[in-house]
Amino acid sequence: MTNIVFMGTPDFSVPVLSMLVDEGYSILAVVTQPDRPVGRKRVLTPPPVKEEAIRLGLDVLQPEKLRGSDELKKLVEMAPDLIVTAAYGQILPKELLDVPRLGCINVHASLLPKYRGGAPIHQAVMDGETETGVTIMYMAEKLDAGDIISQVTVPIKENDDTGMMFDALSAAGTQLLKETLPSILNGTNKRIPQNESEATFAHNISREQERIDWNKPGEAIYNQIRGLHPWPNAYTTFLGDNVKMYKAEKVHRNSAAWQPGTIISIDKDEMIVQCGDDTALSIKELQPAGKKRMAIDVFLNGVGSKWQVGDRFE
Repeated sequence: MTNIVFMGTPDFSVPVLSMLVDEGYSILAVVTQPDRPVGRKRVLTPPPVKEEAIRLGLDVLQPEKLRGSDELKKLVEMAPDLIVTAAYGQILPKELLDVPRLGCINVHASLLPKYRGGAPIHQAVMDGETETGVTIMYMAEKLDAGDIISQVTVPIKENDDTGMMFDALSAAGTQLLKETLPSILNGTNKRIPQNESEATFAHNISREQERIDWNKPGEAIYNQIRGLHPWPNAYTTFLGDNVKMYKAEKVHRNSAAWQPGTIISIDKDEMIVQCGDDTALSIKELQPAGKKRMAIDVFLNGVGSKWQVGDRFE
């Protein structure tokens, strides 16, 4: 029996954990992030992996910081044969990396060495990539720099957003791990060193990356909006208030006379905004400050009825 410690936090990780249990692997413990306040009412909410672990009857550890914690000591004492991580959210200290006889492996949502870091799915969509993938890799002290064991490519379609890609890559990663684990356990798996010269990074999304720069081409802003949907979401400002942009479509307009960020057309169910490079976007869903998310027709027939052609986002 192979004893495994699983480490993961968001919805992306849940199918991976479920698969390990379904395949009959012995899960000594599940390690995830602490419960966090969620929503306007700041309700303390467990991460999805914790909820799944409880459903499966597994022991759960939730260190605020793994390094130097009592939970780390417990994990070392457990002496698992293998540690499997999938979007856990913390770097594993060398003290833990050295424990499992079969090593520590990670299900990473990119085709390494491209997009190392905490936001590989967001960044791939924002960059307008037409494909990404999942890598099963050995973990090392350096961020996402360990040897590659296996990879699978997943297409990014024109209208895919980050939420859609999370689901697609979670499914692909779960299947890839299922297929790869037997070779890891019997020692026949590949170990392919990463080419450091090809490494790129996708660090956690910053507030600056969320703000729309209307001087950029419509294609780039469109990719930004879908790359940040459904979280943390792109935003702009109108008369000093933040407006979240959830969905948009690219449109063709001969609109070179307008400044970027200007509303150049309003209809009962459409609002078109000028972007850079003589391009434009049709806004489909948005959320004004202090209001709920709404479709553009609902917005224009309500709180947005006073917005006019010539008004400008900043």
